[in-house]
Amino acid sequence: MNAHAELDHRAALDGDLAHLAAHKDAWAHTSVAERIAILKDIRGRVVDVAEGWAETAARKKLLPEGSPLAAEEWMSGPYALLMACDALLETLRGMEGRAYLRGLPRRYLPNGQLALGVVPASVWDKLLLNGISAEVWMEAGVSEANLAEVTAPAYAVPEADRMGKVALVLGAGNIASIPPLDCLQKLFQEHQVVLLKMNPVNDYLTDYFRAALRPLIDIGALRIVEGDGAVGAYLTDHPLVEQIHITGAGATHDAIVWGAGEEGARNKAAGTPKNTRRITSELGAVCPTIVVPGPWSREDIAYQAENLATQKLHNSGFNCIACQVLVLPKDWDQKDALLAATKKVISKNTRLAYYPGAEDRLADFGSGDVVERGDAPGLVVSPETTATQAESEVFGPAMSLHEIAGEGEAYLREAIAYANATLHGTLGAGILIHPETLRAIGKRRFDELISELCYGCIGVNVWSGAGFLLPQVPWGAFPGHTLEDVQSGIGTVHNALMFSRSERTIVRGPWAPFPRSLKYERTLLPRPPWFVTHRHAHKVLRGLTAFMGDKKLWRLPGIFLNAMRG
Repeated sequence: MNAHAELDHRAALDGDLAHLAAHKDAWAHTSVAERIAILKDIRGRVVDVAEGWAETAARKKLLPEGSPLAAEEWMSGPYALLMACDALLETLRGMEGRAYLRGLPRRYLPNGQLALGVVPASVWDKLLLNGISAEVWMEAGVSEANLAEVTAPAYAVPEADRMGKVALVLGAGNIASIPPLDCLQKLFQEHQVVLLKMNPVNDYLTDYFRAALRPLIDIGALRIVEGDGAVGAYLTDHPLVEQIHITGAGATHDAIVWGAGEEGARNKAAGTPKNTRRITSELGAVCPTIVVPGPWSREDIAYQAENLATQKLHNSGFNCIACQVLVLPKDWDQKDALLAATKKVISKNTRLAYYPGAEDRLADFGSGDVVERGDAPGLVVSPETTATQAESEVFGPAMSLHEIAGEGEAYLREAIAYANATLHGTLGAGILIHPETLRAIGKRRFDELISELCYGCIGVNVWSGAGFLLPQVPWGAFPGHTLEDVQSGIGTVHNALMFSRSERTIVRGPWAPFPRSLKYERTLLPRPPWFVTHRHAHKVLRGLTAFMGDKKLWRLPGIFLNAMRG
């Protein structure tokens, strides 16, 4: 970009921010009824652009036409945004007196914390996500008596008294729904107008976002812009920007807060941030999956190998919530069989690495066994997690192993202690545990154990990434990080129920797919459509997105048929 073009671009950015600043209080004063109307309008527009959005993203990510993996672009794109709109609509309809909280199942954990059942939330969850459940565990001090007081606090301020703010959202480049979902967080939960700066990696989605979010653009509550790192730096220091949200790398966060290079290091050491705006963030992690030894059958090993391969290779491994460290029981006689089965599934996934910088990050990751994957980069499996691997998110097709002796509760305690003490970040963790092993430990004791696992989302027999797709779930790091030690970030997004004092989410899934699942639990969930091995996933998600758009019951038989054929 030449000097004149850069000046013109900055003038346009200045104009967008000035426009937002002029409308920030008007947005803050909009009524619940007005916001409901806007969300209804948005969801209709998402349906209109869904096919172009998903197909464009699949093509840009180098997926061949007709690939079942295109399901990922439907699920983590328009489907996720539709689900978020619906969840926010339900919350807003019940905002008076926080009526929407009344039907939530609730219980107290052994340590006295309040746990709220948030999924399934509707008949459609029970039907389409049968066997998937989620609880939000609140911070200590939150009780049934004060729950309403600490929920949706921004709506406790009368509309006429609210003060608007201008927020800058720095969009993620990997998962398509992250930028619009982050915007909804600022707009509907914090009453802030938003300048969304797209990531250059996926700014091919800009026109789809503008079309889908047109109702917010038309009233001056949202602007969407493009640009490189220099544009981002200009915006983070702009006098009209009052708050910032970033989904990305910790290094980018620190450069914004403290400055770059030696200046940043000095500022951080002195505790004197260069940027003093409130900054919230979701920054990824070195995420573990803990395999608990137990009486696994051959079918269990085969299915959980698909589960593990998915946790690594969804979106070609370019996920902040991807499994990077596989924690294994050292003396378990089925360990080698599980590892071999997982590598076999991985070898059949030949998806190309589309995200910039992958080759350099893989080179920095270190050596290990290489699982060949056709024309795709071989997936590196390091036989033991090094200090560098424990501290650095690879953001690509690589993982490491860590073995721990013992079994049952003793093994799980040691694995939890290892994850907490050694691995960088606190975004998500997984536990794979056979139902018989879980019964031997006991539900109450298991709750006590996982209450020590300090991650924002914990998946039990399901990838913790499933929590990203559940809009009722607060998504972000375990609370308590600071600017000086930001780890996986500060604050949460999604969180359609608007909890202000959530601590973590527990997402549970079935141990086995239907019909084998009936041996252990009542669930009709077949192989989940987010599995990289699902042969008809793209048909399932295309149908699900259309169904969530119009709720026409005649679509359901086709969805179920393709789901069962997975």
